[in-house]
Amino acid sequence: MLRIATIVLVGALSAVGAAGAVTSIDIVSRSPQLADDRASIAQLAARTSATSPATAAQVTKAADGHYWAEASVNGAAVRFLVDTGATAVALTIADARRLGLDTEALDYRVDVTTADGKTRAAQVKLASITIAGARVDNVEALVLESGLQTSLLGMSYLGRLSSFEATRTALILRP
Repeated sequence: MLRIATIVLVGALSAVGAAGAVTSIDIVSRSPQLADDRASIAQLAARTSATSPATAAQVTKAADGHYWAEASVNGAAVRFLVDTGATAVALTIADARRLGLDTEALDYRVDVTTADGKTRAAQVKLASITIAGARVDNVEALVLESGLQTSLLGMSYLGRLSSFEATRTALILRP
């Protein structure tokens, strides 16, 4: 699985590099289509909550075309680039430190290739990740030693949701 994660992270980190060069400007909120999309999302969330005890959560698409999720990880705030192509959640060193992980003591034995070249990663388990109420416990993640500009929300979180759906304006998460 980690070898697959290595391959997937290459593509994901290319997207991160491109996203880092773009300044987010909320021009989407001025779009008339946004009101229609928000109404559709609200109807979808209402149907989902009627059939499921958990309420759907959403992450609004940014003007740069990416989904940026503000998450609570082990009780601390982390901003993730949502990346359905990443096999695992990937943390920057800075985010790992903010989460209280001793990054000096981690075992960086997993070889990965990023947009910046080869680096190593350490496997960790996060107690929980919560995004807009969509909580997943005991999430497998990687801490990259270098080469990662922003943390990635990969399939080790997304794949444990009951479902997720991308619309033109939002990512719907169903716990």
